[in-house]
Amino acid sequence: MKIDDIEAYVAVIRAQSLQQAAQTLGLTQPAITRRLQNFEEALGVELLDRNTRPLKATATGRVVYEQCRVIQRELDVLRELVANDTPPVGALRLGVAQTIADIALPDAMRELRAAYPDLQASASSGWGSQLLQRVEAGELDAAAMLLPANKTFAESLAARSLGRVKLAVVAPKGLLKKRVQTLAECQSIGWVLNPDGCGFREGLQRALTGLGLALKLNLETLGTELQLQLVADGNGLGLVPLPLLQASRHEAELDVLTLSDFKPLIDIWLVHPRVLGKLQQPVERFGAAVERQFKAARLQRAA
Repeated sequence: MKIDDIEAYVAVIRAQSLQQAAQTLGLTQPAITRRLQNFEEALGVELLDRNTRPLKATATGRVVYEQCRVIQRELDVLRELVANDTPPVGALRLGVAQTIADIALPDAMRELRAAYPDLQASASSGWGSQLLQRVEAGELDAAAMLLPANKTFAESLAARSLGRVKLAVVAPKGLLKKRVQTLAECQSIGWVLNPDGCGFREGLQRALTGLGLALKLNLETLGTELQLQLVADGNGLGLVPLPLLQASRHEAELDVLTLSDFKPLIDIWLVHPRVLGKLQQPVERFGAAVERQFKAARLQRAA
């Protein structure tokens, strides 16, 4: 089997289309088809279910795909060993949780462009669980996401915490600060939260379940500023990262509730495959920029 055949197979699985895979590799569709056939013949198995649209891997094909990704990463390391003086080029696909993007993404992307002008870095946002799945599937090279401090990751991934973020329970100014002291006492008021899939919301739901309570959701909407405005207008309680509350134009209209049984924290995680080859340095630089921006936000508030 040939490396080109492996490359073609990975491209097809990612794109779920022969035509798009051919465009990605700069080949014709017949050339992609020949490489797939050669690869299947070399392995003696069918890798694609050709009766489905879009194209999907068979059960065996999925296992083969994961191993091909390992092979590609090892080849990247080998190439780096013999060309370690050349700067990284090509594409760097990053995933960023929206909360992280709000605080750190512009500066982090500017730093990447300045340090690696030949690297085409792109970023997409999503919930932590979704970003993690995309890294595991090889759709992203790295992701900065918000997940619990005790989160465990697949052995194929490297993950490190870039810092911890305190979440604030907020209410309209002067309305509840004195009489609400526990999470259970918030139950009758209800919440304004992100849609399902948000790590903050999942943490709150777990805490409520532990108390034998169900989540009372008044409104769900994307965007911290909109949520804070809705809370300030009396639509319920909010749960937001403290740095974003402190940067919000609605901060003066809100109280932070101190609850004896709910002190939510969440970690900023940088997650990527264990072997990144020449992309390792840019990914580490991106993570350092994110970490620096969060530290700067805390220091600015303290001053």
